[in-house]
Amino acid sequence: MTLRRRVVDWVLAALLLVIPLVVLRSSLRAPEEVSTVDEAVLRVSAPLQAGVSWLVDGVGSLWSRYVGLIDTEDENRELRAENERLRRDLAAERRRAFDVEALEEMVGIKQRTPADTAGARVIAGELSPFYRVVRIRIDRGAPEVSVGMPVITSAGLVGRISKIYGGHSEVLLTTDTQSAVDVVIRRSGARGVLVGEGAADAYRCRLEWLERSSEPDGEAPVQVGDIVETSGLGAAFPAGITVGHVASVVDKDYGMFQDVTVKPAVDFGQLRGVTVLLAPPPPPDPDAEKKRRSESAFGLRPY
Repeated sequence: MTLRRRVVDWVLAALLLVIPLVVLRSSLRAPEEVSTVDEAVLRVSAPLQAGVSWLVDGVGSLWSRYVGLIDTEDENRELRAENERLRRDLAAERRRAFDVEALEEMVGIKQRTPADTAGARVIAGELSPFYRVVRIRIDRGAPEVSVGMPVITSAGLVGRISKIYGGHSEVLLTTDTQSAVDVVIRRSGARGVLVGEGAADAYRCRLEWLERSSEPDGEAPVQVGDIVETSGLGAAFPAGITVGHVASVVDKDYGMFQDVTVKPAVDFGQLRGVTVLLAPPPPPDPDAEKKRRSESAFGLRPY
């Protein structure tokens, strides 16, 4: 290294040491002690100090924000995981509550129904393109249930067992086009056959073979809002099971029958549990209301 290079290095090192000291000395002086040299130093160093301060503050702020973002991202990740866990727990509790409600309903039906019954859970459902349930499957099969057995809920008639797959069964709903139920209008006693329409966008049935009133001013055999229930004829369904209510009545200008639309009493989209009627209820005893006269032993009575 040459002498000239050494001198330059020593001069630069001295300047780097002296300049900050001079600037610091001028900055720390009291206002009344500031000299002309100090004012000149401060005027020259002020832009440099502002730039350095801005750079330091910017780097510090950026660093603090970066560290804060890292902490915030960790907190957000933990909160998202906790939120997902709570959602799963809430869904599980809702399913349990729904299952308990379905079990309580089946127990109530069993206590009120004078017939052999079996509770069953709905384990699958076939949907239409409009998300309407068109068929359900339950967790009861052979040998407990048989094809043709009625399936009900507390709201009313669901349908009947149509197929059995080992321990599972398929239920044909009242809205299916293959379903036909002999029914009666509770108010008027008018009879007809309830047939499913099989609509993809609605739960709907129609009432066929329902005659009009023969008298012009007579009471209409069916009106909007009438309750429709099973008649018990045909031995397929016990009498008195609610099927639905009349949604619309259209009188034809010709013929002796009416166009009647029935809305089912059961919401098939909310089924979780059903009850299968294993046997029809026993018929009422015709002599239950009669007072019987006691008979004497050996069939003899005193004179």
